[in-house]
Amino acid sequence: MRIAVCDDEEKFREQAKNMIDKISGSLDIVVDTYSDGYKLLDVFDRNPYDVLFLDIEMPAMDGITLAKKLREKSDKIYIIFLTGHVEYAVEGYEVNALRYLTKPVQEEKLREVIRYVMDKSKSKRQLMIKEDGEEILLNVQDIIYFEAQNQYIMIYTTSGKHLVRYNIGDFEDQLRGDGFFRTHRGYLVSLAKVKRLVKTDVLLDTPEGEVLVPVSRSNLKTVKEALYAYVESSAF
Repeated sequence: MRIAVCDDEEKFREQAKNMIDKISGSLDIVVDTYSDGYKLLDVFDRNPYDVLFLDIEMPAMDGITLAKKLREKSDKIYIIFLTGHVEYAVEGYEVNALRYLTKPVQEEKLREVIRYVMDKSKSKRQLMIKEDGEEILLNVQDIIYFEAQNQYIMIYTTSGKHLVRYNIGDFEDQLRGDGFFRTHRGYLVSLAKVKRLVKTDVLLDTPEGEVLVPVSRSNLKTVKEALYAYVESSAF
């Protein structure tokens, strides 16, 4: 997920970036900051963002004008305005703003926004696989874990299993920003589906009952950090 913070106050830009970095932990979230809207517009054309935090009161280009220009480029971005003036809310509806956050931003409010966007993005995300010559779309939020089986991968979902001829690394790359983690050379798990850590395993719920998936000793520390970061980012 790519996030941009646009504010003419350097101190606030850095505070917001540090706060988002802290909330996201080891999740795949990139945060860039901009001092004015023109710079953000220029970069957006080449490499769009998913979430925008825009200060309303900026001298070069105010946040409302910037949001209108960005909305012309994409109707999929999430726009959050940063302001201390509620009267701007009416104008925000014109650009379908997700939310208004008052400055200085409270960490719990920022966490709510990021968690909401992540959940929305994940619920819409689908993964295309080819099984027995047939192309199938899987909802990412329904995937529990992947298990390497020689030259095949077994995909366990909330509605069943799929055996496909893929490389587990391909799925790791595709799902890096969706809360999946490589616990072991042969396993890729959804952090959202982990019930708890059990020594050197993670306990997962499947339609067939609880399953223990191994965690390699070299990955144990990073798996714990990823889990804690995921739980932290999920908390409201």
